[in-house]
Amino acid sequence: MAVQVVFVHGIRTSATMWRAQLAFLTERGTAAVAVDLPGHGTRRGEEFTLDEAFATIDRAVQDAATRGPVLLVGHSMGGLLCIEYVGREEAPPVAALVAASCTSIPRGAGLAAYRFFTRRFDSLPDRGLGLTNRVLDRTLPPETRPDFGAGGYAFDAQDTALASLSVLDLLASLRRIEIPLWFVNGQWDQLRMNEKLFLSVARHAELVVVPRTTHLVTAMRPGVFNAVLNVALATVEASN
Repeated sequence: MAVQVVFVHGIRTSATMWRAQLAFLTERGTAAVAVDLPGHGTRRGEEFTLDEAFATIDRAVQDAATRGPVLLVGHSMGGLLCIEYVGREEAPPVAALVAASCTSIPRGAGLAAYRFFTRRFDSLPDRGLGLTNRVLDRTLPPETRPDFGAGGYAFDAQDTALASLSVLDLLASLRRIEIPLWFVNGQWDQLRMNEKLFLSVARHAELVVVPRTTHLVTAMRPGVFNAVLNVALATVEASN
């Protein structure tokens, strides 16, 4: 059975952030789907809850698993959710996990500071969209620049989603993960703060740090990220 890939996006963005990866997998002949979490993308206007976020991931994984082994891929908030999901006491049918830009425990002063700054951005007349666009224009290559905003920005769900992450028990989840796991971080990613801790806890994890790259590693260096996907796919294919 052929490997199936399920993508889970980060906060504020949507399934469109994975366009470069979906195009790569289509050319490779690998089936893939990118979901929209509640309150994001095609589901803006819905309330964000952890229960529905996990249910969204589970529906996609369970469906994909009927056709082959599943490689689950998450970015930022999506990566944190995927770690928690894969590390459940009753493991879901996931054969391997790629968790990008998410080696940070979302609690305490760090989370509070992040929520403070996002609220300040949200209080601007354009909800910070102008500044966001200027940063993306300067940091992302033309081929992926439109992808983060193509599905719209989930401004209304952002603070609720951030607050909900504080209940995740990521270290316990990482200890339970028995499948191949790759952490992928940009060199300049602000969420690298617990990188060494995550590696020490996750027994089957490898770390890939992409030089001269920010938090948006999937779009800033799509070729490198796709190469990591290729390694993960080859690993799953070789074990089946």
